[in-house]
Amino acid sequence: MFDDLKWFGFDWQEGPDCGGRFAPYNQSERMSYYRAALDQLRACGIIYPCTCSRKDIATASRAPHREDDDEPIYAGTCRPKQSRESKVEGCNLSNRAEDPVSFNLQASTRFSWRFRVPDGETISFTDNNLGPQSFVAGKDIGDFVIWRHDDVPAYQLACVVDDAAMQISEVVRGEDLLASTARQILLYSALDLPVPEYFHCPLMTDDAGVRLAKRHEALSLRKLRKQGKTPEVLRCKW
Repeated sequence: MFDDLKWFGFDWQEGPDCGGRFAPYNQSERMSYYRAALDQLRACGIIYPCTCSRKDIATASRAPHREDDDEPIYAGTCRPKQSRESKVEGCNLSNRAEDPVSFNLQASTRFSWRFRVPDGETISFTDNNLGPQSFVAGKDIGDFVIWRHDDVPAYQLACVVDDAAMQISEVVRGEDLLASTARQILLYSALDLPVPEYFHCPLMTDDAGVRLAKRHEALSLRKLRKQGKTPEVLRCKW
């Protein structure tokens, strides 16, 4: 990946290959950061263990999702009873469970940790490219996994923890992650961290308007390189 990016013309001043003041950059070396965030969310009572498999969630009756978002709305199978808290700041979230510690799971049970979204709350932000955005918790986004059953942090938590620790001021990524931004804003709030600005870019698509992806046999930079394409030609076309 580093080789392809450098061939294409990208250059960077910090990262796994060249170090920097926010090292380490490999997520496998940053587990202490993620576990600290997990412990904080668990102490707040706003996450809960979920034993549902991907198949369980995919076949649930409440498994619709937005066209631009791959994650279905969680049906709440493992969701504990809600408490009466109402203030949505830091640990005092309206989505915290009544008892954050008394989970009756056997030691051998495989489970993930899932964040409980505050149903009915609107998460709004202004994207620096696409303008005002808003998502309703429980309708547009459901409870989402922050720690996987194989004991590693999920994408949403890793993004928030890394960006906060590395003092990222603006996140630039594809518009298919708009709903993920809403989820991550909830995590920023729960962890009492500053929210960066966002710039979501249109996706690269084929002639039929389908986004480029490996499953559609889209060409990688490596394959284009082997075909004799040059970075200058590719950058000009894009």
